[in-house]
Amino acid sequence: MRIVLAEDSTLLREGLVRLLAEEGYDVVAAVADADQLLAAVAEHRPGMVVTDVRMPPGGTDDGLRAAVEIRRRWPGTAVVVLSQYVEKRYAAHLLADRSDGVGYLLKDRVAHVGDFLDALERVAGGATALDPEVVQQLMSTTAHGDPLRALTPREREVLHEMAQGHTNASIAARLHISQSAVEKHVNTIFDRLGLSHVTGYSRRVLAILRYLGAG
Repeated sequence: MRIVLAEDSTLLREGLVRLLAEEGYDVVAAVADADQLLAAVAEHRPGMVVTDVRMPPGGTDDGLRAAVEIRRRWPGTAVVVLSQYVEKRYAAHLLADRSDGVGYLLKDRVAHVGDFLDALERVAGGATALDPEVVQQLMSTTAHGDPLRALTPREREVLHEMAQGHTNASIAARLHISQSAVEKHVNTIFDRLGLSHVTGYSRRVLAILRYLGAG
């Protein structure tokens, strides 16, 4: 897959370029600010963008806003956003319109190469990949709110895995339960979140958005 990378830290940018190249990805551009990111995507039309949240020219959430713009202008482009800290509003903003082919990871995840590459593969395949630490903190901050408080501990575990982009089969393996049990938990989650009337894969997306407090 062809990738455009945006990261203002030269050391991290070069490290990511080398890592992605070694794993068979074609990094067609590696830039240092959000304006260059948009220009590079317009020129190369990559299959995926990996970008930092905070970068020049504004030094705030320029990378995130560029990612949202990329998803609007080139909807077939998968986007993975890297953040130094957990920012619920950033994750919610990124997923606000649609959550297919999108990831929100902490920069520390890059050091866990296997997890990082697995997340990239899930996003490239059209899934949602939220960093486990992001999910954990979101879980703790939303635990007091309805209807999430109605979920059982196991259902919250299943939703936790869904938010990271795992399929039912993957969730079953990770939680050491049967796939049929996962399917029952997922259906119960949809019921408790008032999503039973919605058909198709979008129910998973809506459940994740409800989980983030954005739906």
